[in-house]
Amino acid sequence: MERDLRTHAIIGAAMEVHRIVGPGHLEAVYQECLEIEFKFKDIPFISQPRLEIFYKEQKLKKYYVPDFIAYNKVIVEIKAEQSMTKIDEAQLINSLIISRHNVGLLLNFGEKVS
Repeated sequence: MERDLRTHAIIGAAMEVHRIVGPGHLEAVYQECLEIEFKFKDIPFISQPRLEIFYKEQKLKKYYVPDFIAYNKVIVEIKAEQSMTKIDEAQLINSLIISRHNVGLLLNFGEKVS
């Protein structure tokens, strides 16, 4: 299987943030740090885009807000939890369905790296 250069770059940026900041901070801290790291690494991104939801061709008032869309194709959700849950996975899957994107990353900054 070939390595996806986009996801490789995103994961590398996340690892750099985790290495410098470490675990234990709020998601908002990691969000801002990752924005800075994406800029350093020339990773194109949209931070917290609103993904519209439709029901029977009617736009709903509610919308999904993933943490990032990178490279205009990769949904990136960040967490700062001790462990991931099925709800976290469902959030990413729903964002992928709504956006019609095929690639997503669920990044957790809450765990210590040994």
